Amino acid sequence: MLVIFLIYQNKSRFVSEKNSTPKLFMIQQHNELFVFFHQVEKKMPEKYIREESMIRGPKFVVRLRSHTVYENSAIKIFCTVEGYPTPQVICYVCFCRCATDDTAMYTAVASNTHGQVSSQASIISFTEQNGFYVHLLHFPDLHAYVFVDVPQTPGAPMDIKIHDANRDYVIVSWKPPNTTTEGPIIGYFVDRCEVGTENWVQCNDSPAKICKYPVQGLFEGHSYYFRVRAVNSRGTGRPSRMSEPIAALDPTEFERLHGELDVVTYYDDLEAEGKAPGPPSKVCASETDRTYVVLSWVPPVYHSKAPMWYYIEKLQVGAGSWQRVNTKVPIRSPRYAVFDLLEGKNYQFRVLSANMYGVSEPSEPTICSDFDFCVHSGVPSAPGQVVATRETDTSVLIQWAPPKDPNNLIGYYIDSCVKGSKDWTSANHKPHKQTRFVVHGLTTGETYVFRVQAINELGLSDESQESAPLSVRAALKLPSSPYDVSLLYCDGESMVINWKQPIHSGGAEVTDYYIDKCNVAKKTWKEVNIPPIKERLHKIGGLTAGSVYQFRVYGANLIGLGDASTPSAPFKCEAWTMPEPGPAYDVTFTEVRDDSVVVEWKAPVYSGASAITGYFVEKSKKGSNAWSKVNESSVNHCYLKVKGLETGESYLFRVQAENAQGIGVASTPSDPACIKALPGAQEIKCGVDEESGDIYLSFESCQMTEKSKYVWKKSYQEITDFSKGIVVKTSGSHSTLLFKNPDKEDLGTYSVSVTHTDGASASYKISAEELEKMLALSYDIRNPIIPLKTELAYKILERGRMRFWLQAEGISSAVTYKFFANNKELVNCEQTKMSHDAATGIIEMVMDHFTDDSEGTFTVQIQDGRAKAQSSLVLIGDAFKAALAEAEYQRREYIRVKEGPHFTEFLSVQTGDNASVTLVCKVANLKKDSVFQWYKDDVEVIPEVPFSKKDVGLYKATITDDRGQDVSQIDISGKAFDDIINELSRIAGSSAAELSIQCTAEGIMLQCHMKYYTEEMKIHWKQKDSKISASERMRIGGNPAMATLEIVEPTDKDKGMYTFEIVDPEKTHSRILDLSGEHRGKVIGGLPDVVTIMEKKTLSLTCTVCGDPKPLVSWSKNEQELELSDQYVIALDSGKFASLTIKGVSLEDSGKYTMTVLNKYGGESVDIIVSVYKHGDKIPDVKPTPLPKRIMPPTTSSTHQLLHNQCFEFRVGLFI
Repeated sequence: MLVIFLIYQNKSRFVSEKNSTPKLFMIQQHNELFVFFHQVEKKMPEKYIREESMIRGPKFVVRLRSHTVYENSAIKIFCTVEGYPTPQVICYVCFCRCATDDTAMYTAVASNTHGQVSSQASIISFTEQNGFYVHLLHFPDLHAYVFVDVPQTPGAPMDIKIHDANRDYVIVSWKPPNTTTEGPIIGYFVDRCEVGTENWVQCNDSPAKICKYPVQGLFEGHSYYFRVRAVNSRGTGRPSRMSEPIAALDPTEFERLHGELDVVTYYDDLEAEGKAPGPPSKVCASETDRTYVVLSWVPPVYHSKAPMWYYIEKLQVGAGSWQRVNTKVPIRSPRYAVFDLLEGKNYQFRVLSANMYGVSEPSEPTICSDFDFCVHSGVPSAPGQVVATRETDTSVLIQWAPPKDPNNLIGYYIDSCVKGSKDWTSANHKPHKQTRFVVHGLTTGETYVFRVQAINELGLSDESQESAPLSVRAALKLPSSPYDVSLLYCDGESMVINWKQPIHSGGAEVTDYYIDKCNVAKKTWKEVNIPPIKERLHKIGGLTAGSVYQFRVYGANLIGLGDASTPSAPFKCEAWTMPEPGPAYDVTFTEVRDDSVVVEWKAPVYSGASAITGYFVEKSKKGSNAWSKVNESSVNHCYLKVKGLETGESYLFRVQAENAQGIGVASTPSDPACIKALPGAQEIKCGVDEESGDIYLSFESCQMTEKSKYVWKKSYQEITDFSKGIVVKTSGSHSTLLFKNPDKEDLGTYSVSVTHTDGASASYKISAEELEKMLALSYDIRNPIIPLKTELAYKILERGRMRFWLQAEGISSAVTYKFFANNKELVNCEQTKMSHDAATGIIEMVMDHFTDDSEGTFTVQIQDGRAKAQSSLVLIGDAFKAALAEAEYQRREYIRVKEGPHFTEFLSVQTGDNASVTLVCKVANLKKDSVFQWYKDDVEVIPEVPFSKKDVGLYKATITDDRGQDVSQIDISGKAFDDIINELSRIAGSSAAELSIQCTAEGIMLQCHMKYYTEEMKIHWKQKDSKISASERMRIGGNPAMATLEIVEPTDKDKGMYTFEIVDPEKTHSRILDLSGEHRGKVIGGLPDVVTIMEKKTLSLTCTVCGDPKPLVSWSKNEQELELSDQYVIALDSGKFASLTIKGVSLEDSGKYTMTVLNKYGGESVDIIVSVYKHGDKIPDVKPTPLPKRIMPPTTSSTHQLLHNQCFEFRVGLFI
């Protein structure tokens, strides 16, 4: 019996035919249909019993699962296998501390005598990533935020397609995403979702390496969606868009469901009952890959109504025997995908047919060469040279050479990057198949580089080499033509013309102009200029008076010469003699706002019979011939702000100049100005820089191009003189005009315009009142003051220490400060310890010793950056006495509590008037066994030596007994040592005697006696104002009692004035000695060598003396000084006439008389022999014996002699 099923729109009709003759009839009895299905259900258990008996090969019940973990994490991967006999598994992985090097694909292989299966899983290990995390604390409304930069995961794959749908599997393919800043893609995960649910299930345990994956384990008759996710070392990316729904059906069933009508015929009467089907034929591979193959075959001729299915067996060439592939799920359709094949191995396959009655013989095995699995040769090679060319002001055309090894090329990805940023952006999100591509959406004026990557199923190629950098702007073209050629002046032989620049420059600046002229009568055009004209104003000579001319102008840029302008109106060559001015020209507009605009122009070339006194501006709506005045009274400058205009309306403007004779002709109208502000238009901001104190005008342009420049003007005249402290600083879309030294001359209107934009511009007027306020603010910023919470104050601490402190409103950690006591800067040391706290603003100094010498004014000076502050505290009189009393009380209290030996006055230096240097301290609370000790550089000393440089060091005094020890120390070095020497110099200089001279074995020695001398003092010996340097002849030295200069073997050159100087910080002490002999006391003449006189006569010895200073004269007799009396009279008149008068001489007055003349430079003495005889005696005959004058060296007054010498000593005052 032949049964025919008619399937149409999923509804069935049953018909039958007898005796092999086609005859259809409807089965209308429902009980017959019930019997039919009951027989089918009855046969099903037999089917499964037969199939279960065939399950012998291994099978993974639980397959390996992939894991993505942090570095150093513990991880296990495992699987569960069943089969008979028990399969052997050769993989088990356990990581105690997973490292990044462990990232790999791991495979478990299970095998027994009936077959072999494998399962794969990947482990991805990466370091802990940074990100933005929120940690919620246990306090309400408080959060802690930690931000770290997270590298990006891959983008979503694209173009998901489904192939080869079957009863239990499909093949999913896709295209990889572009990767610009993301890491390389490791693989892909495929997810499925049954239609009608939202439960997405991951299909593969390990990432698929290529862009195709066979999904198995589907339920027959169910429909599914599929999607794909890419994986890299940073994690899993976003999923792709889901695919169209696909049903898991037998291909033949699928064709029937999608067809209008299909017929299936069963020849039950032709097939003997209880017979197994024949073997399939023509087994072949419809698709192969590295780990799977899709087999198809021709079913055997089969007419039985018993269900038929298939078994697949495989054989690895050169290893093992035939193994059953499908051991549990029967194959219904003649197409099947075999998975879990080993990459690079060769296999053979055969197919067996089966029904409830048995299994057929296997089909002919496939030929080995037919199943050499596809070994992908890898990703394509990198594309060749990339060339970028300009297209528009926001797009660039990219072209490149295809890769040498395309390897099943799918397409290309194009990336763009701003030069220098390394921030690559994808230009296309689907692979582009051509080798040229237009990149849109670029920023005009920005410079970009480009690269290209090729793509196939395995992924992306290496990047191509970057293109040469290209600035985005429209391709260069010829400029448009100039227009509005105007006549500005004519003198009868020449004409001055002007024109407007081309509206479109062609992308390059219009730099040159060329003019043609035409004599209207001759109708021929001739060139006016051969060299190009740079300005838009030109005087054309050589014209014929009375002739009419026309002109046309060409503009040129670096591309070439543009089109000529429309010929001008005919101009007659007649000299202008009208008294009114000619036309103004170059009427332009700027600062367009919603109701106003600023009109600018240039003064006429021809001023008329007198100077121009002002200008009138007229306006007209576009399309109207009616002109109206804007200003009722003329303006004397070449600009005017026109207000009260209608928003969105377009206006034209023209200008007329005026002089004493009247108003001249109007200028050529301006271009139409649409009264509407540019989107985002900004105004100029005026202020004072908070850092520098400079007054500034700042403007941010709402439009910028690569060629844009800022033009600053004052009174709408470009600023070109920057010598008065005006500075322009421009960065990107910002430009600032700075006034470094502002004054009243800077008052006025300032404007700025930005070239190569749609009119970005603005202006600002600085008034006198505003400038005055800004100058005051500028001064405050340039001379800032640190505000103080409290002025300098004091607080007495333990041990009587004094804390001087103040508090500022705020200071930084970089603050600096100085403390002064009576205008003397204090040093930060143990005695005056200084510190500050930036958090509280407190600055303090703790003075360890507050004594009677501390009275005065204390000051602190603070500087923090440019800001300064100063505060003073006066402690004088009663205020000081109160502070000192409190300090001493606190110190006594501390001592009382301490109850041990201690210093009541710490070590200090005292320099006495006798040039003694003494270290002094006071101790208290002593007893008999208290021990006082001196140390120098930690070595015990007994200081009883003269003070000199060898005494430099750290001195320490200790007082010790069984109750404890107290220590005081002082550093005698550096400034402290210099202070001692300076004080000794002062004492020595003030006590220095006059210079004296002594003879030595080798010459003479100049000496200066003083209270104390040491070589560390700053002294100078000079001869005739020239400083004497120590040498073998000039020996500079001394001892504690005097300073000396020894002159060895003196000569005439050593004569002269000698000076000795001792220098202290306040004064230079000098002593002088004259060794020239020119100023000593001298006897010029008048005295006899021998005098004979009779007794009772009066003897008068008189002579002349000299010297500077005036010398002293003394007389002696027989080496004994004469004593003045009534008989002996000594006189010195006028400082130069010396005399000795002896009244009533007697015989006793005979003898040798000596007169001595002496001053500080020396002198001389003269001897006179006096012989007295009696009256009546013979006059004695005394023969004179000539005696030379005796020269006397300088002598020192007794009042300058040192009574004694003092030595340096150390002493300690112990006050118990």
